[in-house]
Order: sequence, then structure tokens, then C-alpha cells
Amino acid sequence: MKSASTVSPARPNYPRWMSRSTPQRVNVCHVSMHLKTGGLERLLVEFARRHDPDRYRLTFIALQDPGGPAEEIRELGCRVHAVDLAKTGKTGAIRMLKKLLAEERVAVVHTHNTYAQFYGALSAKLAGCPVVVNTQHGRGCGNSLKARLQFFLANRLTDRTAGVSEDAAALCRRQDPFSARKTIALWNGIDLSRFSFHGPSPSPTLISVARLSPEKDFPTLLRAAALARPRVDGLKLLIVGDGAERPMLERLAADLQLRETVEFLGERSDVPELLQRAGLYVSSSRTEGISLTLLEAMAVGLPVLTTRVGGNPEIVEHGVTGRLVPPQSPQALAAEIVGMCRERDLWPGMGHLGRQRVETHFDINRMVSDYERLYQELLDGKQPAE
Repeated sequence: MKSASTVSPARPNYPRWMSRSTPQRVNVCHVSMHLKTGGLERLLVEFARRHDPDRYRLTFIALQDPGGPAEEIRELGCRVHAVDLAKTGKTGAIRMLKKLLAEERVAVVHTHNTYAQFYGALSAKLAGCPVVVNTQHGRGCGNSLKARLQFFLANRLTDRTAGVSEDAAALCRRQDPFSARKTIALWNGIDLSRFSFHGPSPSPTLISVARLSPEKDFPTLLRAAALARPRVDGLKLLIVGDGAERPMLERLAADLQLRETVEFLGERSDVPELLQRAGLYVSSSRTEGISLTLLEAMAVGLPVLTTRVGGNPEIVEHGVTGRLVPPQSPQALAAEIVGMCRERDLWPGMGHLGRQRVETHFDINRMVSDYERLYQELLDGKQPAE
């Protein structure tokens, strides 16, 4: 019989997806199409910053070239991998994803939007990852037949799909009724510490922060500003952001004789300070999931004027924290710009109530904790009964 000093201790039978070095930690991998500037990518940075490091180890995979947010994530101590889908092709991308997920011993694959879900969910099952979670950041899975088919197929391999608004979740259920029971709504959040309360400026200075892309419908906002300008003394509009539509929008602003009214500020890192210069936040989007820029404006204390689309009515209480108007209607938007500028005495009260609403429902720490609880709930459901 061996002495006690020579008997090797029994090895715990940890699941293969737990970290070898710290088996109490669960490996989570976020899969997105890219890691460039945008609301989704900002949320991924927040996952890296705010996850519980005692319980989770995070890895990020981009299916296209990563950008600035990837560097932020690396600086926060998380691994970032790039899979160039254009070069590898679909089969090569799935093979590479499977290899990375297996090497990282991933337990939870968290995909973001339809295309990433399709590649991530299939690769996760091939690699033996027990849990797949998907977040749809816009409204539903997309409009094309290809997107809907990929969403339907990927959902067969996905344990839970989260829409970032009740509206988004409802649309996902309609697009794939067979996955309705595993589709939930989970609101996005923002870092309230970055957006301290300031309250609105008393001047009729409007601000809009967004990528200059078709779904944000900046032509409607510019046409509304042109209609409102003769009726609002000193009206100014600050547009913060960049994108493919900027040259067209600058030409349109010139055609509408808005050179003295509209200022294109481009991409900026000082958005909280810029919001403090404004009195009213305005958005003319045709579609939205949960708009982080609306939340940021409300956190600073600005009343909000936006379109009644997607998750916007879940953020903005009409007549309480701001106003809602129909999309793609310069006339309706202009009428509310004029009306709200004539009622500037209401702006401080709307701003205070807006801040309170964001604090209660849209804090980034709450969002990350909700997802971590979801991971654990799904992992617990995969454990064999004792």
C-alpha cells in the first residue's frame, strides 16, 4: 500500500470548457461581424470592462477586420481574434472559429446579430460549446430572405435570443415563431459615470449623434431644420458622427441654405461635453433597437425629440421626457422642433425625469449582470442531474 505522501490527489472532473488555470471561471466568447466604431461595439467594450473576472474569462472574435474598440478590449486584458471572412470564405471561417473556440475552451458563445449568430452558433456546436446566446441589436433579424433563413437555422442551435427592446424581441418572435419561447427582451445600458447630469442649455441648440448612414435618415432632420429655422430665432443644429452619407448630407445642407445653421462635427471623443452644449436632442431614425445616444442624451439631462420607431417609445415617455413623431416626416419633426423650442421652460423638468428613467432602467452594470445571470442559468440547465 502506498503511503499517504505518495498518493496523487484526485483530479476534479471539470467540464472541458472551464479554464484549466482557474477552473472556477467560465470562458465566454463574444462573436461579432467587426469591432469598429458603433453602438454595438461600444457595448462589447463595456462587456470587457465590467464582467466579473472572478467568474468569467472573456474572448472576442471579429469576422471582419477589427478597429479601435478591439484595442480598447485588449487593453482591458481580454483576447481579441480576427477571422477575415472575405479571405477565408464561409467554410474556412467556420473551421477557424471552431478551432479558436476549442482552443479557448469556450463554454458560452455570445453572438451579436444574425450573420455572426449563423457562423458562431454552427461553430459552437462543432466545437462542443454547451451554450449559445444571441443578441439582436436592431429590429429583428433583417429584411432579406437570406438573413431570415440564417436566423431561422441559427436559432435551432441557439439557447436564447435576446432582443435589445420589447419591440425587437416581438419582431424576432414573428420572424421565427418556433423560437418564440426562447426569445427574450433585455434592454441595453450605458455607463452613467461618463454622462454626468448637466441639464439643457437654454439656447435653441439641437444636437444629434449617430453614424451617418441611411437608417438614421439625416435628410429628414435637415429638411425639418430648414422648415423650422424661420420660426425659431437662433436655431442651431450640431451633427456628431461620420459615415458614407456625409458628403451627400453636406451638399443637402448647402442646398437648403443651412450653412449658418448646421455644423457637421464628425466623429468625436468628447460626446458628453458636446451634449452639455445643447438644449434639445433630436433623432430622425427610420429604425432603432435601443438607441444608446438617446440614453446618453437623457443621462446628461436633455429632453429628447425622436421618431416613434423600434425601441424609442420604450426609452422616451411622450410628453414626459420628450416627444415622439412619425418617421420620415420633415413636417411633423419641424412642427415639434418649433413647439418644443417655444416651451423651453419645460426642458429642465423633462431632463430630470429622463435622467431618472435611465438610472432606473438603462444602467450598463445592470445589463452586464443580467447577461451573466443568463449564462449561469443556461449552463446550470446543461449540467447532468445528480
